[in-house]
Amino acid sequence: MTTSIAPLSQDELKTLVGQAALRYVVPGEIVGVGTGSTVNKFIDALASMKDQIKGAVSSSVASTERLQALGIPVFDANAVTSLSVYIDGADEIDGQGYMVKGGGAALTREKIVAALAQQFVCIADESKLVPALGNFPLPVEVIPMAAGQIARKFEAMGATATLRLKDGQPLVTDNGQHILDVRGLQISAPLAFESEVNQWPGVVTVGVFAHQKAQVCLLGCAEGVRTITY
Repeated sequence: MTTSIAPLSQDELKTLVGQAALRYVVPGEIVGVGTGSTVNKFIDALASMKDQIKGAVSSSVASTERLQALGIPVFDANAVTSLSVYIDGADEIDGQGYMVKGGGAALTREKIVAALAQQFVCIADESKLVPALGNFPLPVEVIPMAAGQIARKFEAMGATATLRLKDGQPLVTDNGQHILDVRGLQISAPLAFESEVNQWPGVVTVGVFAHQKAQVCLLGCAEGVRTITY
């Protein structure tokens, strides 16, 4: 008689990679913490070693609240000169460690904290690993008065940009700005693309993380956690 083992659910895979990320946390230091459902699993796991770290720098109000509720001190990014590691998820990650992020609307603060860190460790389930970026709608945080002209620039590229809504109104980020979700892009040169879009007047941050790429990806797979180093 053979018995089959049910595959792990996406939620279980997120829990696995969240726990696996603990080995990248340096005792006695401050850890950079991202935003999202996978990061929430990491935050829950981080509570088990909260007495071994000074605290965290967080990329969103939601993550800050979760960290503080677990008794983990949260530092302002301006009070920190560097971080040994930043741990965050991704909406897409390719074979070079380039990512699309911002599905949770925290892309600007995520990029700021990532820039403070010596190492970016991406935690994700295997559905996020892609051959090329662009299938997931690209988030772009914009100053509201520029949303229309930025959307037209993407349309000139053959893409479609729509304003992200919440309860029928434009979503407002933690920074008081709006988000365009851009569909129909094929991002073949992430570094150049990120640099170009970030130059457009009114763009706060584009959700391509190429200049702040991942050095390590902990990928939740059927066989467990796969470690990819870039």
